[in-house]
Amino acid sequence: MIKTILCAVDINRPGAETKVLQTAQRLAEAEGAQLDVITVIPDFGMSVVGGFFKESHQKTALSHARELLAKMVGEALGEDANKAVRHVVGVGNAYHEILEMAEKDGADLIVLGAHRPDLKDYLLGPNAARVVRHAKISVYVVR
Repeated sequence: MIKTILCAVDINRPGAETKVLQTAQRLAEAEGAQLDVITVIPDFGMSVVGGFFKESHQKTALSHARELLAKMVGEALGEDANKAVRHVVGVGNAYHEILEMAEKDGADLIVLGAHRPDLKDYLLGPNAARVVRHAKISVYVVR
């Protein structure tokens, strides 16, 4: 039985992620599971690039990401469903944050989308491929 589903989305592609969110919601409803939605923003604070940003940049980016995530989920699933969804914003490498959150969350299933791959990606995008390869739980990939 699935109790928690973690759905990973890219807030920079709201139109493309609608199908992913709707698929995750249908699976959650069918299983009576909690739906958690995660997006990940890059961590510029620890890199050479981070020196070019103000100290408040990370807080501002997190706040903006939370707003965009809530808006995207609300538009894709409706405001009533959005209220029941747990929204998570991770900072760092997407695949690492998704896998870490799935473990912390006790998720039973990860749902994510795979962009149209380049030849170098072969079948899945690099983040989706890493999540599939390293996840300890089932992963549902939405094309």
